[in-house]
Amino acid sequence: MANAPRHPGARRAAVHLLDRILGEGRMLSDLLAAGALDALDPAERARAQRLAADTLRGLERADRVLKRHLRKTPQLHVMNVLRLATVELCTGGDAHGVVNEAVTLIAGHKRLSAMKGLVNAVLRKVASDGPAAWDRLRVPHLPKWLRAPLVAAYDAPTVARMEAAHFAGAPTDLTARDDADAVAAATGGGALLPTGSIRLREPGQISALPGYATGAWWVQDAAAALPARILAAQPGEAVLDLCAAPGGKTMQLAAAGAEVTALDLSETRMKRVQENLARTGLAATCLTGDALEHQGGPYDAILLDAPCSATGTIRRHPDLPHARDGAGIAELIALQAAMLDHALTLLKPGGRLMFCTCSLLPDEGECQIEEALARHPGLSVDAGALALPGIEQSWRTEEGGLRLRPDLWAEQGGMDGFYMALLRS
Repeated sequence: MANAPRHPGARRAAVHLLDRILGEGRMLSDLLAAGALDALDPAERARAQRLAADTLRGLERADRVLKRHLRKTPQLHVMNVLRLATVELCTGGDAHGVVNEAVTLIAGHKRLSAMKGLVNAVLRKVASDGPAAWDRLRVPHLPKWLRAPLVAAYDAPTVARMEAAHFAGAPTDLTARDDADAVAAATGGGALLPTGSIRLREPGQISALPGYATGAWWVQDAAAALPARILAAQPGEAVLDLCAAPGGKTMQLAAAGAEVTALDLSETRMKRVQENLARTGLAATCLTGDALEHQGGPYDAILLDAPCSATGTIRRHPDLPHARDGAGIAELIALQAAMLDHALTLLKPGGRLMFCTCSLLPDEGECQIEEALARHPGLSVDAGALALPGIEQSWRTEEGGLRLRPDLWAEQGGMDGFYMALLRS
């Protein structure tokens, strides 16, 4: 953040996002879809998102730094102004500019302007001693509702490594429509990962990168690109992509030459799939509807990226641990099982089904497959399909699936948490 340009509008918008996420339990993606940042120009919009995300990642540290200078916790809006400024001050932000603009934000607030003196005094102290204190603090922990089951499923050191990956954030990964080597070269030295994705460390504005306008690639985490690669759709195959939005897997399947049907419950999200297909020059039949009611097919192959807790995506979505409390996961698990059972009825005899979730919880992954095998005696896991470049033996699970975690590939920037298994009927 050192020498970052001043964007008062971006800071004000970032605080507004924090108020909604931390005060109302709203998800950042929902706020953005509802137009929370539409009034800003693209540069300020991107900076507001970065500021909010950085603050959420460092929230525990910011609160610990601030606690030394606060007798009691102020109203949420004031606290969020302090939190955002503290993260900036402790990670290289210009002290004079950060403090002055934080004071300006409070001074312009009708009900809270009297707090500007406190904000000024606290942040001047933070500017003095915060950076040294920041570096001594532990990596922020996940909330108890999530940390406890993860420690039980893995172990404390593994969860600590995951938390370090969350705190570090995520690089930008691309999937190439055709030639990954050419995309890596064209985008300014992108690194070609072992599994075939391209990783960019500092991509800048995505839509300005070479190949965006011509649809040569799309943004997709390296872990999220693996289900379609393992499914290995063939030219001419009838393939169903269930819960398709935002369309990364749909485009992979279409690029392989399959006859793809993409289905999603959300009309808004399905429009995004259609836009991505148009940009990349790929074709698929796009349907809006309930996966449990779909009666198409039969299909040669189905990709089910089932609704889940999304706990594997925290390094990209640091709002998730703060906006959610673990409620509703049991209902998601039941929905995943129902979707899997229904998807099996849509397969041709001998067809294959890729089940995956972007979750770190075994109940939404390994356990789902074990229970599906028990419910369907003729069902099997095709563990041999995992023998692809870049997939390490240690990622494989007992029942024949693949368990990916944020701390894997740590030296290369990590990956999203995912579970996937290829089933054959």
